[in-house]
Amino acid sequence: MVSSDSSTTAAWLADFYRDLHAHPELSFEETRTAGRVAEKLVELGIDATAGVGRTGVVGMIRNGNGPTVLLRADMDALPVEEQTGLPYASTVRTTGPDGDEVPVAHACGHDMHVTCLLGALEVLMREKDSWQGTVMAVFQPAEETGSGAQAMVDDGLFQRFGTPDVVLAQHVGPLPAGMFAVHPGFALAGADSLRVRLHGTGSHGSMPERSVDPVVMAAATVMRLQTVVSRTVAASDTVVVTVGSIRAGTKANIIPDHAELQLNVRTYAPEVRTRVLDGITRIVEAEAEASNAPRKPEISPIDSFPVTINDADAVARTAAALRARFGDDKVVDPGPAPASEDVGAFATASGAPLCFWFFGGADPEIFTKAAASGTAPDLPPNHSPHYAPVIEPTITTGVAALVTAAREWLN
Repeated sequence: MVSSDSSTTAAWLADFYRDLHAHPELSFEETRTAGRVAEKLVELGIDATAGVGRTGVVGMIRNGNGPTVLLRADMDALPVEEQTGLPYASTVRTTGPDGDEVPVAHACGHDMHVTCLLGALEVLMREKDSWQGTVMAVFQPAEETGSGAQAMVDDGLFQRFGTPDVVLAQHVGPLPAGMFAVHPGFALAGADSLRVRLHGTGSHGSMPERSVDPVVMAAATVMRLQTVVSRTVAASDTVVVTVGSIRAGTKANIIPDHAELQLNVRTYAPEVRTRVLDGITRIVEAEAEASNAPRKPEISPIDSFPVTINDADAVARTAAALRARFGDDKVVDPGPAPASEDVGAFATASGAPLCFWFFGGADPEIFTKAAASGTAPDLPPNHSPHYAPVIEPTITTGVAALVTAAREWLN
């Protein structure tokens, strides 16, 4: 539980959160964030190691014999232009991996995750006489690209710091602050992002007969891809196929010679994933052939996330502790979610059970008023340019949840 001095804790954490929120960094570029984290760990008296998996940080609290609990917080931000209007909103712009200038914002709440984990570590350090074991605090880079957890594993995370007995992690979302959502088994979908390059023949806009128009080819491909979900998988299977980006051309009267699509696919079952990816390849290649493309399209992976599988026993044990701390009505089972995470890489590599849950970051009063009026609250989701959790009671609740979960396993 958060100690009686939690009000003091919340004060510095709120300032720390605002600073992280105003200074977001993209995947594997979290140098300032990692530096601030390592600095705070040392200030708290915790052994800190930076540069794990490129920009990751590991903090170790060794407190006698007992289990080892891994607590994970991700650190990276998104190429999104913040539109929250907050006084601490990000105005950061940087060069993205494609060489283009992009805005950067903590539109997924990873700054909140880092803040809550640091707050939990402060409490655990202050109350070391009440528990035994080892806390492995993992501040992970590059969750948004699905590569940060594996990068830390490949950099010898468990060989260097020990193997955990459980992996615990939380993610903020547009639930009422004080609420938790956790599901055993298939908790989050696997995700595959693909880049599709369609080849055409360029021409002047006044002479379309001299061209093979990749823009038309791309448009036809996008429309045909909608049948992957509606006509190639069973209605009982959960699948999402999204075309998130189309790029082609430079001028209204020039037919370009290529177009690029970026796709995102969400699935749970391996056999469904294979069927969906095969279907995408078939459609892309068939539309290119139907358009008389001069050569076959190129399909290449951008990133890939495994399915997040929560251990049933770990969920039951952790959820029971959260219910005892916050109340039975504050912990719900939302069922599988189509979002994706790479935290499962820590569990897979270590052989430890995983418990991953969501915690609320929205003002509870919004939900109270919506219920009174018989309407649903209209809240921006994670990744929206308008998304940002309320500072309180989100921080206090997030800190208490991590402390409660950790102590359940440490005790």
